[in-house]
Amino acid sequence: MYRLPRRLLLCLVCLLTAGPPELFSQIPLKALLQQATQNYPLLKSRAWETKAAQKGITASKSTLIPSLDAAYQVNYATYNNITGMSYPQLLMPISGPPSAANHYDGVFGSATSLLLNWQPVTFGQRGSQVDLSRAGAQFAHADAGNEIFQHQVKVINAYLDIIMAKELEKVFLENVARTEANLSVAKTLVVNGIKPGVDTALLKAEMSRAKVELLNSRKYREQTIITLSALLATDQPPAVSDTSYFSRVPTAYLAADTARNPLLSLYASNIALSKARRKVLGKTTMPTLGVWGTAYARGSGIDYNGNVKSTEGLAFQRYNYGAGLQLSIPILQFARIKSQVQQQDFLIRSNEEKMNEITLQVRKQSELADTTLSTALMVSKESPLFYESAAFSYKAMQSRYQSGLANFSDLMQAQYALVKAATDNKTAYMAVWKALLYKAAVNGDLNLFLNQVN
Repeated sequence: MYRLPRRLLLCLVCLLTAGPPELFSQIPLKALLQQATQNYPLLKSRAWETKAAQKGITASKSTLIPSLDAAYQVNYATYNNITGMSYPQLLMPISGPPSAANHYDGVFGSATSLLLNWQPVTFGQRGSQVDLSRAGAQFAHADAGNEIFQHQVKVINAYLDIIMAKELEKVFLENVARTEANLSVAKTLVVNGIKPGVDTALLKAEMSRAKVELLNSRKYREQTIITLSALLATDQPPAVSDTSYFSRVPTAYLAADTARNPLLSLYASNIALSKARRKVLGKTTMPTLGVWGTAYARGSGIDYNGNVKSTEGLAFQRYNYGAGLQLSIPILQFARIKSQVQQQDFLIRSNEEKMNEITLQVRKQSELADTTLSTALMVSKESPLFYESAAFSYKAMQSRYQSGLANFSDLMQAQYALVKAATDNKTAYMAVWKALLYKAAVNGDLNLFLNQVN
C-alpha cells in the first residue's frame, strides 16, 4: 500500500495542530461572556439607563424638599396705573394706586424677595410618583437583564460556531491530503499501466474541488470569528479552540424553571409600569396642601403724595413679610382625566395578554427544546458508528484501487461518503450542544449550559 512521505505527514500534523495565525491565547468561555457584558456598547447603554432610572426614584422623593427662591430687580418705567382686574398673562403690572392723569415720565423702581414654597401633603400624589419611578427602574433593570442574557446567548452560539468551523476545516484539510495522496498513487499506477491516464486528470479535478471546499471552510471560519469579535466589541479576534465538544456530550441535566426567562420578567415589569402610570393619573384628582412664606422689600421713585423722586426708587422704602397655607382642590380634574384612565386600563389589559402570549411561547419552546435535545443525543450515539463504517469502507476501497481491483468512481464514492460521515459526525455532536444552549436560553438559565463546559 502506498504511504505518504514523512515530510508531508509532518506538514499535515503541523497544519492540523496549529491554530489560525490571528489567534494568540485561549480564552475561557465565561471570560468571553464577561468581556462581552463589559464592552458591548448596547449593554453599556442599558447599564446607564438603569442607573438613570434609579436616580429617578431619588428625584421623585426630592419633591418633598421645599423651594426657596431669592430675587432682585430694578426697573425704569412710567408710573401710570389703574385699578381693576386684568387677565394675568401677557401684561406686566405696575403696582400702586391709580394715577390722576397720564404721565409718560419714567421713574426708577426696585424690589427684592425671598419666597418659600412647600407642599408637605399631597394626598398620595407624591407617593404615586415615587412608585412610578420605582416601576420604571424595575423595568429598566429587567430590560437590561434581558438584553444581557440574549447577548450572552449570541456570544455562546458564535463561540460554538467558531469551534464547529475549525473542526470542519480540519475535515476538508484531511480531504485535501487524502486526495493528494490518491493523486500520487494514481500517477504511479498510470505509469505502470495499471490504471488509465484519465484517472490522473479526474483526480486533479477532485484535488481542485477539495481545495475549493477547504477555502470555503476557511472563509466560514473567518466569518464566525468576525461575528464573535463584533459581539465582544473588540478588534482583536478571540482565541477559541476546544475539541472536547466533539468527544463527549452533555451529561444529565436538571430541567430549569421557565419562569426565570428574563423576557417574562421584562413583560411583567412592563405591566407593573402601566399600573403605576394609572395610579399617578388617579391621584391627580386629589388636593394638595401648600405652605408658603415670603419676605420682600420695595423701592419706588414716587412718594406717597405722588411726587416724583426718580432716583430714590433705587433704594428700598418698605419691608414686608408673609406666611400662609393653601389648599388646592382640582374640582373638575376627574372629568378631564377620565378618558386617560380608561385608556391606561386598556393598555394594562393589552400588556397582560402579551404576557400570556409570551408565557405560552416560552412553555412551548421549552417542550420543543426538550424534544430537540433528546433527538440530538440519540443522533450523536449513531453518527460515530456511521463515521467508523465510512472510514473502514474508504480504507478498503483505497486498498482495492491501489491493487487495481476498483475503479476511480468507486474510490471517489467512498471518499465522498467518508467526508460526509466526518462532517455529519461533527455536526451531530455540535447539535447536542446547540440544543442544550437552546434549552438554557428558553429557561433563562445559562448555567444549565455552562455547568456542562469543562
